[in-house]
Amino acid sequence: MPVEGRRLVAFFEGAAPDDRGRSFDDVLGFDNDALEATHDFIQWLFPLRERSGANPDAPRLDDEVVAAFTARPELREAQRRALDRMLRFYGLQRDGDRIAPSSTFVERSQWLTLGNHNHLRLTRMLTSLKTLGSSDEARALLECLLVVAGAQPHAISETTLRYWRAAGM
Repeated sequence: MPVEGRRLVAFFEGAAPDDRGRSFDDVLGFDNDALEATHDFIQWLFPLRERSGANPDAPRLDDEVVAAFTARPELREAQRRALDRMLRFYGLQRDGDRIAPSSTFVERSQWLTLGNHNHLRLTRMLTSLKTLGSSDEARALLECLLVVAGAQPHAISETTLRYWRAAGM
């Protein structure tokens, strides 16, 4: 496995930090203000094959990393922990096989504005989950986002919805 991939797997295992020296658990421990203001962690929690413009030093997925996540349920479970943290940030929660608004949804709904950068984060999350073997979670997140968007028709653009659908299906 290339060095970039080994770094990423080690990060999810809790054995190595990200490029800023933060452990996986450090990032999951960010409060909501830090999650909103920090823009270089999401690429580590939800990596993609493409290089990130926001964090070009973050590792990218390759076939070997995808195979490691496919073969090792503990890596997918670590990413589910990251998903759960981000869901809480958005006022959402996993409930069995579903994702739905939580009791904090109204107070956490600042991301429901046109052009909000969190829409890009959500696209990344959908794509990463699907790529790394968590298609059920990606599908559940997409279904929830479509319900939320339907209830807030002026908060999510048609372009964003197209990206979400492409990423989560």
